[in-house]
Amino acid sequence: MIIDLRSDTFTKPTPAMLEAMFKAPVGDDVFGEDPTINTLEAMTAEMFDMEAALFCPSGTMTNQIAIKCHTQPGDEVICDKVSHVYIYEGGGIAFNSGCQVKPIEGDRGRITAEQVLEAINPDDVHKARTRLVSLENTANRGGGSCYEFSEIHSIKAVCSKNNIGLHLDGARLWNALVTKGETPKQYGQVFDSISVCLSKGMGAPVGSLLLGKHTFIKQARRVRKVFGGGMRQAGYIAAAGIYALENNIPRLAEDHTHARLTAEVLAKKDFIGKIMPVETNIVIFEVKGNYTAKEFCDRLKQHNILCLNISQTQVRMVTHLDFTKEMLKELIQVVESM
Repeated sequence: MIIDLRSDTFTKPTPAMLEAMFKAPVGDDVFGEDPTINTLEAMTAEMFDMEAALFCPSGTMTNQIAIKCHTQPGDEVICDKVSHVYIYEGGGIAFNSGCQVKPIEGDRGRITAEQVLEAINPDDVHKARTRLVSLENTANRGGGSCYEFSEIHSIKAVCSKNNIGLHLDGARLWNALVTKGETPKQYGQVFDSISVCLSKGMGAPVGSLLLGKHTFIKQARRVRKVFGGGMRQAGYIAAAGIYALENNIPRLAEDHTHARLTAEVLAKKDFIGKIMPVETNIVIFEVKGNYTAKEFCDRLKQHNILCLNISQTQVRMVTHLDFTKEMLKELIQVVESM
């Protein structure tokens, strides 16, 4: 038995999800004729009380399409310095949109309205035009940290006052909603565009959605085509997304419990240093003393437990749909024996 905690991207479709995929009616989505994709897009837009949605292969694509639609070459994007759009999307902001980034030193991947205000460039020909703020909730490199919604409202007020777009990288927004007791509609009322993933803890094999106004999504559909993201009979994978939305959101709480229990066991070991606060399904911690981060991961690998060293001193574990109570017990026994 392999216990894979490297990422929640390693989840596989359940038999029930696979059955839904096999039964899906399909058509050509580039022609707008895939009924399952149309259903998924309408369903998700309604959840967030937004006008329209666009189904794409990945969260990186939905983020990059959004940035392209919000900006012009030479503009500037504000985000936290460990944001996925900045450090994990292959330099896409520069390559795809011709924009530069103003990275902010936030708190576990989260920035404040005050920081955003300070980062906005003046109306000066020497400066890039600040056109977009991108937030990430939950913040991956922040250990799955969640924004307080009051802070999001404050950031929105700054953006509105300065005619700046506000985008949400909500790859793990479902986890934040469950933990904070929030609703999708709250987010739809604040953000100009939202990206949400159907894979990761939601369990679908692939797919993300970009949400926004009708005019925005019409432009996004054109950009998706330019990026090579037009799909044909993709309703088979959209059906997995529908199943995930209908069945897998409440169960994310179980992943959060498993993450907290994992952190509690790790905290008892003298070779474990600082552990980031565990709010959702990500545990990031320092390794010291007897092990380097890589050596710790190698030791667990000997017991068929996979985790990820994200720096020389830090390790990340991510709980998910395929990480069971029995696997948690096995992980606890191995860590306690070290």
